[in-house]
Amino acid sequence: MVEVDNLTRKYGAMLAIDRVTFRAHDGEILGFLGKNGAGKTTTMRIMTGFLPASSGTVRINGADIKEDSLEARRQIGYLPETAPLYEDMSVFSYLAFCARIREVPSREVSTRIEQSMKAVHISERRNWQIGKLSKGLRRRVGLAQALVHNPRVLILDEPTEGLDPEQIIEIRRLILGLRGDHTVILSTHILSEAQALADRIIIIDRGRIVAVDTTENLTRAVVRAQRIRVQVEGPEAAVRKHLEGLSGVQRVERLPDEPPRYVVESERDTDLRSRLADSVINAGWGLVELERIEPTLEDVFLHITSHHEDRIPTPDPTPAEAPKEEAAA
Repeated sequence: MVEVDNLTRKYGAMLAIDRVTFRAHDGEILGFLGKNGAGKTTTMRIMTGFLPASSGTVRINGADIKEDSLEARRQIGYLPETAPLYEDMSVFSYLAFCARIREVPSREVSTRIEQSMKAVHISERRNWQIGKLSKGLRRRVGLAQALVHNPRVLILDEPTEGLDPEQIIEIRRLILGLRGDHTVILSTHILSEAQALADRIIIIDRGRIVAVDTTENLTRAVVRAQRIRVQVEGPEAAVRKHLEGLSGVQRVERLPDEPPRYVVESERDTDLRSRLADSVINAGWGLVELERIEPTLEDVFLHITSHHEDRIPTPDPTPAEAPKEEAAA
């Protein structure tokens, strides 16, 4: 388990992060989501011992990153946004170097290298010079160096940054394959990435945590109404009046489409789809489209970060109000 308690970092008078508190449980993928400059990288650098905190604590499976730094760091594999690669070395020799400085026993070095290369699907490039690899393959090598000492915790800072769509899919697939064997904490400013990878999501904004939960629970807490998109073949005025008159309908919005489509809103726990379909067909009109509009993580993120006063209760401790200064990552 990773335990972060009241972590604060100041740069002069500026607060980069303010009393950040959360837990990462064994075997889960925890997404650390925030805009650029929200404080993600600062938090990760403190968690890995790269940067000291102004106050607060980080424990990696019970080892304090400040008081027992070596033991804590032995249990961490870290992939920073810019991977620490020596481009004149071969993949194998670089990973051997990383294994030695991570204190992997000599008799286990070759095995650990093979296992880490296999995990990221780069075994066939073992003798290639790193500088001649594509950006996506170099990112895999960076992930392999984070895995080579078989750490219990992986901390990945923007692991798909700068990659093309195909490479992003490959790296995401690799990260998903690590679930269960490792606790993975990954930072991202890409909403779809957090949604695709994470068991739970931390949302950080201006240096403070504003929510911690699953995507489903965050969505449920934010969504105030159920929304259905519908297209009906019939006279526009009559169709709209009919939809507005249905029991349970709170609002009908005409979309700027031709032919016209509508968004029908009802209470969050009221599913109007069956009733709406029956009423349209019974009216003698054609039902061309009927689809529930599922809220996205983007909807949740924008709602939470624009409503600090209405912060969502979360199962993890959430820090108190942070200062108004803009944070720097």
